[in-house]
Amino acid sequence: MAIKRLHVGKRLSEVAIHNGTVYLAGQLAEDVTQNIEGQTRETLGHIDRLLAEAGSDKAHILSCQIYLADIKDFAGMNAVWDEWVAADNSPPRATVEAKLARPEILIEIIVVAAQK
Repeated sequence: MAIKRLHVGKRLSEVAIHNGTVYLAGQLAEDVTQNIEGQTRETLGHIDRLLAEAGSDKAHILSCQIYLADIKDFAGMNAVWDEWVAADNSPPRATVEAKLARPEILIEIIVVAAQK
């Protein structure tokens, strides 16, 4: 089967689709002046948009990896996540503290999903 890539750049593609599975690159907020709630909300919006473009949605997420610059932001991130996650379809998820690419980035999320 062919691999379809969306938003291909020199360094990475935002999306790869293979055999009905959608792989997103790590997503983060563009407006990194926001607090954890704002960055989480914006990042989840990017995920919604990319999944829709790939023929999927948040109810079809197979796994999710969340990277926080500071684990103290876990509760704030979860408050936004809990409002966003598809009812009765919460995916397997891992959340870890990690040093991210720039200090102002508070969260990065990687998602794997099934196409509808």
